[in-house]
Amino acid sequence: MVSETPELQPIVPGYHVRILSDEQLDELKSATLEVLEEVGVHCPSEKALAIYAQHGAQVDSERRIVRLSPEVVLRAMSHAPRFYTMGARSLAFDLHLDGTAFYCATDGCGVETIDFMTRQRRPSCKDDVAHMARVTDYLSSIGFYWPIVSAQDHAATAPLHELDASFNNTVKHVQTETVMDELMARYAVEIAIVVAGDATTMRERPPLSSLVCTIAPLAQDVGGMESALVFAEAGLPVGFMSMANTGSTAPATLAGTVVVADAEIVAAMVLIQMAYPGAPVYHSLMPGIMHPRTGAYLGTAWEGELLYAVGVELAHAWGVPTLAGLFGTDAQMPGWQSAGEAAACLLLCALCGAETGSGLGLLESCTLLVPEAVVLDTDIYHRVRIDAAGLDTSREALALDVIKQVGPRGHFLRQRHTRDHMRKRQFSDLTAQLEEDGGYRDPIQVAREKVEWILEHHHPQPLEDAQQAELKRILQAAERELG
Repeated sequence: MVSETPELQPIVPGYHVRILSDEQLDELKSATLEVLEEVGVHCPSEKALAIYAQHGAQVDSERRIVRLSPEVVLRAMSHAPRFYTMGARSLAFDLHLDGTAFYCATDGCGVETIDFMTRQRRPSCKDDVAHMARVTDYLSSIGFYWPIVSAQDHAATAPLHELDASFNNTVKHVQTETVMDELMARYAVEIAIVVAGDATTMRERPPLSSLVCTIAPLAQDVGGMESALVFAEAGLPVGFMSMANTGSTAPATLAGTVVVADAEIVAAMVLIQMAYPGAPVYHSLMPGIMHPRTGAYLGTAWEGELLYAVGVELAHAWGVPTLAGLFGTDAQMPGWQSAGEAAACLLLCALCGAETGSGLGLLESCTLLVPEAVVLDTDIYHRVRIDAAGLDTSREALALDVIKQVGPRGHFLRQRHTRDHMRKRQFSDLTAQLEEDGGYRDPIQVAREKVEWILEHHHPQPLEDAQQAELKRILQAAERELG
């Protein structure tokens, strides 16, 4: 039986903050331009090198180093759209990136999961992708779905099976990070056309987007860049993420880390605009910090969380939307660490005006799925959503009339104003849940039960039979060619 997908509740900030001054943003952009002109980026793709060369870049073919003058960078970036729509299977879940609302996604792409039934740790599979698509389809916090774990039971065609599992189990927009070569990207575009209905609708309301990670420091990946060109040619949004690591693959200062990461992202966006002017692109700054004693990658160190909000402002300074880094905890299991590392970062990015962000649901630096974690993260999301909305100071909200009526030493409980407005108050469905014998239930256990309830009761609108058959045909063709 098909069930209705709950309405989205994006974060709509009622006020805004600035992390960087205009002068600081100019300093960062100037530093990025200096690095791109004097140092350049390594690009191993012959196809990309040819595009760079045709549009004014200095290309060292032997070393495969591309240097970009400020004029070349700014001319290319002038074509990038500031606003666009990320479509969905259902029109009601299209995401209009117009700067008014902040939409969040799951994290991806983890490689292990705590099994839904046995609670044992194991490698992830396609069924996990499908189950979590269904869970996130139900959650009003999730604006779009990044396949949260990998379909490791499908080897070479795993990225396409992740798309199949996703589109069959959510009506929301889907983002992929694992389609990382030209041929596979062409199959992914075929899938997007089937989901959208036709190529024209796909361009107007793209149901699929791609996220490509750069290689720190200052390098690109052959498959990633060539797949990005395929997506851009088809009109599907393409974003570039840098995960430069302070102290190892980036300088030991935060500002230096930002410059290296930004240069990687901008060089990639420039390539897309050179090849396909006006193609929708986005900027994603998600650096980490190396622990000086262990060498471990820390995605949410004390200082590092500020950089995610800086990334939002830098994306806007370049004139493109952002995919902000959120959650992505280093914690081993849900608890005080995972909660503490999430709330401040989410609020900062929301108040800085982020259009999209990802990171809900994974632990251990984005590698482990604990199914209830996405429900726990959703609780944090809604706390931030309510706080970010600001304070209503209308005459009705100030309640002067009822204050005057009740007066000193009175009681507000019997007032109609109280009954009307208490019904509008929003409360967590995880905390303050009563035990049968008194006291309160463990929120983690409540979250676990909610996941079980969703999987049992929520069944989103499926793809049409003809669409499912066509996706199956595409997967079979891909397996013959790529398997």
